[in-house]
Amino acid sequence: MVLRRFLRHRLAMTATIVFIALVLFAFVGPLIWTKGIGPDYGSLLPPSAEHPFGTERLGRDMLAMIMAGTQYSLFISIVVAVVATVLGVTLGAIAGFYGGWVDSLVNRFLELNLMLPSVVVVGVMVVYFEGSWFWVAMFLGLTNWMTLARVIRGMVLSLREKEFVESARALGGSNARIVFKHIVPNTSDVIIVNTTLTIAQAVLLEAALSFIGLGVQPPDTSLGLLINQTQGYLPTPQAILFWIPLLFIVLISLCVNFIGDGLRDALDPRQNRVRA
Repeated sequence: MVLRRFLRHRLAMTATIVFIALVLFAFVGPLIWTKGIGPDYGSLLPPSAEHPFGTERLGRDMLAMIMAGTQYSLFISIVVAVVATVLGVTLGAIAGFYGGWVDSLVNRFLELNLMLPSVVVVGVMVVYFEGSWFWVAMFLGLTNWMTLARVIRGMVLSLREKEFVESARALGGSNARIVFKHIVPNTSDVIIVNTTLTIAQAVLLEAALSFIGLGVQPPDTSLGLLINQTQGYLPTPQAILFWIPLLFIVLISLCVNFIGDGLRDALDPRQNRVRA
């Protein structure tokens, strides 16, 4: 039923097809397009049959750079989504299930994180790790789990009073088993949708950080870094070198958001029964 509802969501299906095409472009494309991204100190060339997206000032093929940048941006967004989801689900579930001082402690920690400007914190921390894409992703994940934690906490507060939880406790189930085997699976619809939306958010956050020089740094690359490196071409006929990576960022973000909308409609909790 869930798959059927998702397949009927035309916008989500269109976005899924486009997103799959972007993934293939990023990961299969470099196996076919072997121009490479190393500088050859050639001239700045406009788009042509040999260089469909042209070359930048060091003579590097822009199509190959876009492929590499898309790869890294997808890697970053996935790491961010995984880290934020694991933290949000774990802390939210613990706070909601145990309540009392545990709930209060988690909430104070959550509020402290919400008070801190995440972009500034990530930008400062990344400086110490020389702009490695992995650490950019890790710090973005560590500063973007709070919304999911609040949602999961609220759901667990309700679910912990259900009969299936009492049954699991009567059968001798430990608190950890009850939380992660019985309660958390009943929040899977929210987790799945939130994870997809976090991917879209991560793409934009990374692009913003890299654009202002506080994100990914060479020799790593990303779509945000490519925008930073090509912004100088805006007043010139080679402005396309700036707009192409920006277009890819917008495409990835829109596709993932539309997929998230489709999943939200397909996984509408009002249409699902609680699973024991």
